[in-house]
Amino acid sequence: MADPAVAAVPVRECGEPLVDVRTAAPGLLADGSAATDGAGPDGASAHLREGVLRRLLAAQEALPAGLRLRFVEGYRPPALQRRYFTRYGDELRAAHPDWDDARVHRATSRFVSPPEIAPHSAGGAVDLTLVTADGGNVDMGTPLDASPEESGGACYTSAPDLTPEARANRRILSAALRGAGLVNYPTEWWHWSYGDRYWALATGAEHARYGPRELAAGAER
Repeated sequence: MADPAVAAVPVRECGEPLVDVRTAAPGLLADGSAATDGAGPDGASAHLREGVLRRLLAAQEALPAGLRLRFVEGYRPPALQRRYFTRYGDELRAAHPDWDDARVHRATSRFVSPPEIAPHSAGGAVDLTLVTADGGNVDMGTPLDASPEESGGACYTSAPDLTPEARANRRILSAALRGAGLVNYPTEWWHWSYGDRYWALATGAEHARYGPRELAAGAER
């Protein structure tokens, strides 16, 4: 995500609203804080751009019988993204005191997007997983949000040495989401996006549709 080619993608903000998945798509299973307070008084993490949500619902329709999507996190305010990026960078710096700032930045960017280009802060990215029809967990190989360090690299979408079940489940998830127009960030099997700079680079689009934005207090709830 720290590749200069991502930051170089122009943004033509389309003005599409952020919508609350809890009210706009009650058929989509929301998890954790998104199902309750949405990670803050504005319910920020429960929001997505309208076009991303439409594509998630189409992906869910394409899943095999007995499976559904579990939405975990969508929009992330820019200030929160900066906090996550700084915190993870500090952890890596403490673990590797011999690394210079450039190396810390590159390694941090494998797992947390630099704030200025973060897909979550544009409302174009979603963290999700696959579950059974009644919400039961299925084997995806690692917990959602496992870092490369703690998972031994198994968080990478195409990681080797997964169980056959985990590999099959990742393929099912990928087929449904790619079929709906989303792209995966290959360091994180759970992270998918549409309309942001990374999506534009991955698909060859001339520009991104969504840029970073703030969620107005009380808006789109």
